[in-house]
Amino acid sequence: MAQTIKTDTGVWEIVIGMEVHAQVTANSKLFSGSSATFGAAPNSQVSMVDAAMPGMLPVLNEYCVEQAVRTGLGLNAQINMTSVFERKNYFYPDLPQGYQISQFLHPIVGKGEIEIDLPDGTVKTIGITRLHLEQDAGKSLHDQHPQKSFVDLNRSGCALMEIVSEPDIRGADEATAYLSKLRMVLRYLGTCDGNMEEGSMRADVNVSVRRLGVKELGTRCEIKNVNSLKAVQMAIEYEAGRQIEIIEGGGSIKQETRLWDPSKGETRSMRSKEEAHDYRYFPDPDLLPLNLKSDWVEKIKATLPELPDQKKHRFMDSYGLSAYDASVLIAERARADYYETAAKGRDAKLAANWVLNELLGILNKDGKTISESPVTAAMLGLMIERITDNTISGKIAKDVFAEMYASGKDADTIIETKGLKQVTDTGAIEKIVEEVLNENPQIVADYKGGNEKVFGFLVGQVMKKSQGKVNPGMANELLKKKLS
Repeated sequence: MAQTIKTDTGVWEIVIGMEVHAQVTANSKLFSGSSATFGAAPNSQVSMVDAAMPGMLPVLNEYCVEQAVRTGLGLNAQINMTSVFERKNYFYPDLPQGYQISQFLHPIVGKGEIEIDLPDGTVKTIGITRLHLEQDAGKSLHDQHPQKSFVDLNRSGCALMEIVSEPDIRGADEATAYLSKLRMVLRYLGTCDGNMEEGSMRADVNVSVRRLGVKELGTRCEIKNVNSLKAVQMAIEYEAGRQIEIIEGGGSIKQETRLWDPSKGETRSMRSKEEAHDYRYFPDPDLLPLNLKSDWVEKIKATLPELPDQKKHRFMDSYGLSAYDASVLIAERARADYYETAAKGRDAKLAANWVLNELLGILNKDGKTISESPVTAAMLGLMIERITDNTISGKIAKDVFAEMYASGKDADTIIETKGLKQVTDTGAIEKIVEEVLNENPQIVADYKGGNEKVFGFLVGQVMKKSQGKVNPGMANELLKKKLS
């Protein structure tokens, strides 16, 4: 579903490639034993290696390598059995070495692909160019003092996976769908927590425009370190509009790196875009080439969980769910697990409706995750059983659910103590039906005179008189029988 922009001079297409930096979920850093935990006091997690003290040598963290391989396998990508760490030379005040240990010519993971689900229900495949491992820089803080900047090196040396896409993305909707799906896959794999607000996942968005039908790519601008889905959407839309305006005005686009300014809602120039040769890459002399063994890679492959796309198709096939419902349920691994527990051996579509509508609705309102739900999956499953075995009606179930959420009690306890069990005794229902007919002679006469719309009113009166406890199907059946 390519996004196009129509102007007086014609139709324009947006072309996007993304470089996503995902911090590896690991206890320690890529080349040192320092803690990689988020939120510690500034400069409290910095070893001699992280601070680039003279004579310090990097030692590769095997678990970070395993996490990169796991991610590559999850992206259906080629695992390169030999990869090389190189020095990427540039100066930042929060980069102690004056270079970053990264990978360039020989990354650990090669070409792969990822499926994205688009708002119109279609599925599109986005190519992955490569995934490479690199160390993170520190963090410069400019808002702590009116005249000074501070440097926190806690993040220095943390392991990053840079995941580079092909320029297959067309527009802001596809870009946010891609980033959402990538984050979902990483979370399922347990290789990155995907917390964009903490900086553990950040996107560099390369944007260019071209007239619709033109094959040649336009000059791209890179929007650096965009850290939310909303910011990605807004930055792309602004940048595409900016580029089109310049070209239509007779100007040309400069290849440059830009920053997204959320307060002004615009991108601004940061520096001219560097090319690979500007960084003077060369193999790091302190690190040997990384050689993987095929049986080690196979062992990692055997431990992969069921991934989002596999789970989505299984939910559709096994539980008869729509593509949309399945997509929402698998968006978080914990949500998918909750649903499966609640649905096991029960009405799967009914379970999906309760999770998607009632449960997620109240959790979103209260700002809670599904893991914090007072109603466990087993509790919801039991309540669904009580709906399907006609112990309670769907209407009463809403009251039972509200009480479960508020008290933490199970459905059976609430039904018993509040006397909510549905009336299924034919004699008892018949008695209520007769009372309603006797109390509404004019409505009965209208119905018999051909006004069938009033039937709903009579059903409502039966439900009201029974406080919602009568089985609605039986009430309908007996009313029709009496009225005929």
